[in-house]
Amino acid sequence: MKHIDLNCDMGEVPEHITGGTQEALMPSLTSVNVACGGHAGDAKTMQTTIEQALRWRLSVGAHPGYPDRANFGRLELSMPADQVADSIFEQVRAFAEIAARCGVQLGHVKPHGALYNQAVRDRGLAEAIAQGVARWNRRVILVGLAGSPMLEVFRGAGFAVAAEAFADRRYEPDGTLRSRKFDDALIRDPAEAARQALSIVERGVVVASDGSEVALTAETICIHGDTPGAPAIAAAVAHKLREAGVTLAPLSSSK
Repeated sequence: MKHIDLNCDMGEVPEHITGGTQEALMPSLTSVNVACGGHAGDAKTMQTTIEQALRWRLSVGAHPGYPDRANFGRLELSMPADQVADSIFEQVRAFAEIAARCGVQLGHVKPHGALYNQAVRDRGLAEAIAQGVARWNRRVILVGLAGSPMLEVFRGAGFAVAAEAFADRRYEPDGTLRSRKFDDALIRDPAEAARQALSIVERGVVVASDGSEVALTAETICIHGDTPGAPAIAAAVAHKLREAGVTLAPLSSSK
């Protein structure tokens, strides 16, 4: 039987501002990636998100990004590798301490935004991410873009890895994500996102921006919590997959 993890980036905006959107996503998910103070988030948002995830029995992971809150971690930076490693370590360590107080053990780490996308093509940056996490704990799953060299780097650093695809993002023909500078980078239609997710799981294929098919194999599918209409997108994806007989399960249960 086919199975997949559904993850979502969370803890990036206080829940009183989101109006409950964050927890509204959780019935459709199996894992959450929680911002840990770099690009967004603070001790309160971390704890709130962990407590919500516990109510829905979701796997919890860290979501470190560039320490650039002004640009939400979505601006490419030229940080020395040792500074990247230091920042990743501090973010994950801080989040893990809060998680431990809530009785939660981290299952995975997924880089955020520009850090993630740069590491897709920059092996040195991917190594810095792995080094930062390794200073805290190697016994977690590192999440990276399906089909990208960053997964090889993470694996070579001694980590279990999870290949990630996206239900609500368009792809380029080379398998990378279409830049958010393009108006069509996001898939906002729940039905379209659900079809893409099912194609990923059943066929191992996404349709790129030029209409070509890109082959990929994924173990987890992301739905962005800040995509407009995210709860409806997540619900449609989860329903479509379950309707097709796909089991939704967190990464920790399939590794």
